[in-house]
Amino acid sequence: MLGIKEIRGNLELLNNINWEMTPEEAVTLYLEWGNNWARSNYVIRSKNDVAYYFAVNTWEERPVIYLIRRNSEDTQELARIHMPPALEKCFLESIGNNKGMYAVEGEVKAWLQEQLNNN
Repeated sequence: MLGIKEIRGNLELLNNINWEMTPEEAVTLYLEWGNNWARSNYVIRSKNDVAYYFAVNTWEERPVIYLIRRNSEDTQELARIHMPPALEKCFLESIGNNKGMYAVEGEVKAWLQEQLNNN
């Protein structure tokens, strides 16, 4: 699995991250072909169409940010990143401590972008 330093050092990967992609949109686009024409700006034509995006998984003891690579045939977790404890607490409170997969937004997104932009 990649870490912050490896992602930061891979300019091609960094440039391909879709910061607006949500887990829900990724499923609609890549797993429910034909169901996305009215809701999305993206059109998936083949398995060669790939998305890279971040999502927060709260099913584990601590929330984890995953960098995900998805196409119509496969999903790969490329990186596993832990947030600082104070950010974890704030994020969990913002979602009512519910379990699930969440989009990277707000403070979590800002923190992650800052980490990836540090040289």
